[in-house]
Amino acid sequence: MRVSVSDQLAILRMVLVPVVMALIISDVRLWGAVLFVVAAITDFLDGYLARRMGQLTVLGAFLDSTADKMLVTGTFLALIAVDRASIWIAGIIITREFAVQALRSLAGLQGVHVPPSIWGKLKANAQFIALGFAIIRTGDRIGGWFFDEYLMGVAVLLTLYSGWDYIMTFFARRAEV
Repeated sequence: MRVSVSDQLAILRMVLVPVVMALIISDVRLWGAVLFVVAAITDFLDGYLARRMGQLTVLGAFLDSTADKMLVTGTFLALIAVDRASIWIAGIIITREFAVQALRSLAGLQGVHVPPSIWGKLKANAQFIALGFAIIRTGDRIGGWFFDEYLMGVAVLLTLYSGWDYIMTFFARRAEV
């Protein structure tokens, strides 16, 4: 079986996770941020290439989704370790990610198709941007928070809303089956 370019990008994202984590924890955050951005870009590229090349597969969807969760979770863990992210925010975002992943599995078992929504894409962008800024955190606090902490707040709101949207879409589609 030949592995598509888009699947290779998802695998690359997975491989980069421990490297990004190690760089953040080792206080080599500029390189950690650079590799994090490279990993985040592969998220956008793999889906684009899969659609453009007509290589949308179940394996590709699984790899993409898993790689995203690994990148977000691993980066959060490293940022918590260096006191750059709130464990509560990380807990909310990671819980939502795995809850939707479980619901996606259930939907597949029940033959229910829940297509990706714009809210999921906005959520992913917000998470990646907030995490990237948390890695490089520069500047002073603004009103008691760093800039990246405000971005995390936006990411949490979009994460919660996109999760709610996914759940509602799942139940609506399930009722149709």
